[in-house]
Amino acid sequence: MVEVRRVGDRYLDEPLKLLEKFVRDGEPSPPDFVRHIRKELERENIEVLAAYLGGSVLGVAVLAFRPAISVGGRFASVEELYVEPEARSRGVGRALLKTIEERCASRDVSYVEVQTTEEDAVGFYRDSGYEVDSEVRVLSRSVELREADVSL
Repeated sequence: MVEVRRVGDRYLDEPLKLLEKFVRDGEPSPPDFVRHIRKELERENIEVLAAYLGGSVLGVAVLAFRPAISVGGRFASVEELYVEPEARSRGVGRALLKTIEERCASRDVSYVEVQTTEEDAVGFYRDSGYEVDSEVRVLSRSVELREADVSL
């Protein structure tokens, strides 16, 4: 059975390594950024959820909370959600989404958003009740950082 737990500062290392493997090709996050993540955990602006199966972390989700004037309350976004390939189709991702929704409900968040570029993930989210919002367009632009801007 999959067990999902909120991860505090003391237990961040293993879930962070799993995410770095997926989103950073195994390259460790910069130390200043990890310190920033730890501060955001402490402030409860983000939550890290780890899914355990057989005692190992096989899935991780990062959930961010912020106020949104458009919804008149708190808004949540799934910043990262990753499940090890060998653990997919075993309920790990669904357990993470269930816990995300429970955490949102406990924090009076009624709107959760996720962005993905993976077609398989789109099907997973749709099967879990998420809908593509045809009215929203995501635009991005890289911004050149000055040396002073790098530390968080």
